[in-house]
Amino acid sequence: MQIEDETGFYLVNLARTAAKQWIIEGSRINVPEPIPEQAKTVTGAFVTVKTKTDNESSLRGCIGYPIGFKPLFEEVIDLAKSSTMEDPRFSPVRKEELPDLVFEVTIMTPPQIVKYEKPQELLDQISVPGDGLIVEYKGYKGLLLPQVPIEQKWNKEEFLSFTCRKAYLPIDIWKKEKITVQKFQGVIFSEESPNGEIVRH
Repeated sequence: MQIEDETGFYLVNLARTAAKQWIIEGSRINVPEPIPEQAKTVTGAFVTVKTKTDNESSLRGCIGYPIGFKPLFEEVIDLAKSSTMEDPRFSPVRKEELPDLVFEVTIMTPPQIVKYEKPQELLDQISVPGDGLIVEYKGYKGLLLPQVPIEQKWNKEEFLSFTCRKAYLPIDIWKKEKITVQKFQGVIFSEESPNGEIVRH
């Protein structure tokens, strides 16, 4: 997926601006013009928010849509609210936290089902770095973004196992049962520091 820097920078700034207005004013922002053409693309996206102080960072919220159903800029506005105020793993972000937050936007390719017969064939089709994973089995579903195994220093077996855990499944279920695995790629843009320079990863 070819995403121009201009688009990524716009979407990260949009995520921060939208989150700030949701948190402080409790309202949706007016979309900043001009909107880059690529920001009107319909595809999946995630907004990740981290607390960053003294080179230490910790997850503060991460919500997204694996499959796009509205233009990216609309998704990012919605996800800015969800990731800061509605992630069930965390309490809502307070306005006092905003100066310590880093915003990241992942633009996703459509997920593709991995076809395999044996566990090793499944592993052979997973790339780290490169792929994000979605695991599904008997109604349980988990997703991890492509940056996660890099940040956690996982190999692909660990990545697949922890994606299973994210789905509340045994980490070794993929060795014993035929589960549904989809992979996708992401184009990642993030602030290097709170409200700082935006870079492509």
